[in-house]
Amino acid sequence: MSDEKVFDLFIIGGGINGTGIARDAAGRGLSVGLAEAGDLGGATSSASTKLFHGGLRYLEFFEFGLVKSALKEREVLLKAMPHISWPMRFVLPYAPDMRFDSDTPTSRLLRVVMPWIEKGRRPAWLVRLGLFLYDNLGGREILPGTKTLDLTTAPEGKGLKSRFKMAYEYSDCWVEDARLVMLNARDAEARGATILTRCAVTQAARDGDTWRIETEQGTYRAKALVNAGGPWVADILTGVMRQNSQHNIRLVRGSHIVTKRLYEHDKAYFFQGTDGRIIFAIPYEQDFTLIGTTDADHTDPDTKPAISDTERDYLCNFASEYFETPVTPEDVVWTYSGVRPLYDDGASSATAATRDYVLALDENGPPVLSVFGGKITTYRKLAEQALAKMGLGEAWTAGVPMPGGDFKVSDVPALRARLVAEYPFLDDKWAARLIRAYGTEAWEVLGTAKTAEDLGPDFGATLTGAELKWMMAREYAVRGEDALWRRTKLGLRLTPEQRTAVDDWMKESAA
Repeated sequence: MSDEKVFDLFIIGGGINGTGIARDAAGRGLSVGLAEAGDLGGATSSASTKLFHGGLRYLEFFEFGLVKSALKEREVLLKAMPHISWPMRFVLPYAPDMRFDSDTPTSRLLRVVMPWIEKGRRPAWLVRLGLFLYDNLGGREILPGTKTLDLTTAPEGKGLKSRFKMAYEYSDCWVEDARLVMLNARDAEARGATILTRCAVTQAARDGDTWRIETEQGTYRAKALVNAGGPWVADILTGVMRQNSQHNIRLVRGSHIVTKRLYEHDKAYFFQGTDGRIIFAIPYEQDFTLIGTTDADHTDPDTKPAISDTERDYLCNFASEYFETPVTPEDVVWTYSGVRPLYDDGASSATAATRDYVLALDENGPPVLSVFGGKITTYRKLAEQALAKMGLGEAWTAGVPMPGGDFKVSDVPALRARLVAEYPFLDDKWAARLIRAYGTEAWEVLGTAKTAEDLGPDFGATLTGAELKWMMAREYAVRGEDALWRRTKLGLRLTPEQRTAVDDWMKESAA
């Protein structure tokens, strides 16, 4: 593209914040360009714990504003994407003898106000108070509130150590994070945005009343610029834009392990550690359990994050404090790690660093806004606030469905049954996967197929050529890893040979 095209807004970064801003801006009637150096959501935004949640543990750090905002967003987002997000119940086991090496603002206040409470104790009433706040800070219309479970009789107690006699059960939501990024980009493009993937920005400089943006695919101009580079936000400021900033970023690596399925029910666990941290154990892709996350400082965004043996063992040992059958490294079938670009508020530890975000606007010439921090649950509000800070248009995204999400959460069983009825070669599990991935667009993926053979090559685990063609044509997928680890998680089910076959087929099809 030549310099003649001048965008109203150009965004550097195709993670959740970048694509969220692009969608919102395009829907406001602005001309929008977005450049992502790799695949959409290819870094932090596909490596989350995959939850829309308020952040229960942030209450201990008195992050009430952040928690309230996130809690309000859960149901707004749930209504807009019922195919890739759904309600989930979380079980928080409690034992009176539990001790925590916790140095949070709450624990310090507790020791001052109630010095008779032993150091390291988190009384049951305090946990219940936190859950009461969690239930009521943001308001609830869909999600049920907290209840108490008797683990000696409830199915959720089966498989836990016998010391856990009771638990609290509360609500949050699951989300397919990488698909959320892609759907924001698709909706932005449908509203007129230009989405450039595998297109690094090499230089951006003010040139008169516009920004001149050099990329690997050409030169562009824009009246305003957004730096949503995630872990690279500071590098983009100083390297690509040659700007100074008073804001700093703190890179924190979060690692997860995926194991064989550890229990039978469909609820997640919230485990409290003796070191003051928490982890989740979550049902994952029907046959697995997701456990995470860690918090470790990460020095260089260009160093690919990978779980260390220490982190892996930490997660296994942490979960083994709760599960009757120990979780071992041999149980681990996959791991993934991401780097959270947290705003550096000077906290002493990675765990204590704020999860809130800062929007830094520089209007010394054509404006540029840089995004520091943030979390996936508040991405839509971040986009609204970013555009409001720049004085661009009116908010509109609340409750507007994502592509394929034009139905209610309660409609999922009926949609699955209708898909099987219209495509009898599908079984329930295959149909459920398609509805969860594509929603009402599952019918477009399958097209006019009368038999499974009509869908083209069968790569295993119900992945077909027709589905790969859809990902390539409509979802920006280029390589096998895009399809197998971000658009889906079918890489968990395929052999190395099958994964290679997928990548080869996609390269041949693109050629």
